[in-house]
Amino acid sequence: MNNFKAYLPLCWFNNEVLRLPQSAPFLKNNLLFYFAVMFFIQFNMSDDIEAIFEVILETLLTLGFIAGILLLNKSYDNFSQVCSAILFTQNAISVLMVPVVFWVTTTESLFSYLILAFLMIWVILLIARIFRQVLFINTAAAMVVALSYFVITYAGAYAIDSLVAG
Repeated sequence: MNNFKAYLPLCWFNNEVLRLPQSAPFLKNNLLFYFAVMFFIQFNMSDDIEAIFEVILETLLTLGFIAGILLLNKSYDNFSQVCSAILFTQNAISVLMVPVVFWVTTTESLFSYLILAFLMIWVILLIARIFRQVLFINTAAAMVVALSYFVITYAGAYAIDSLVAG
């Protein structure tokens, strides 16, 4: 619970990522929760096998992107903190996003799309802030890294799944 309280201020653009505690169990729990939420969302959009495959790809691409960026920056020692921070913030926003996704698919209301866009922008800004702090780069570069993260993770998983599944 202490790790949860330590990481929660990240969602409000508070706290420094590199000052957060490193915890393998916390990272594991965030990874499992991330997998479960992404599976739940994907399962409602496609069939069973595709959903499982795409979520596995998203998870592997997420971990691979973070590891690759940290290796290039020679700051791989922070992998646990950075992964936990990114997964935690995505999980927190996803908890808010799941009902909105259902709302969007059932009503197609303009307001539901605006809320969904707001939540997506919020998570991109959070990820950009994390990368800015960890990589010691400016805000514009952090936005590029965050957008690249989302494109590689989600569009990459969709593209690979489309190629494999046909």
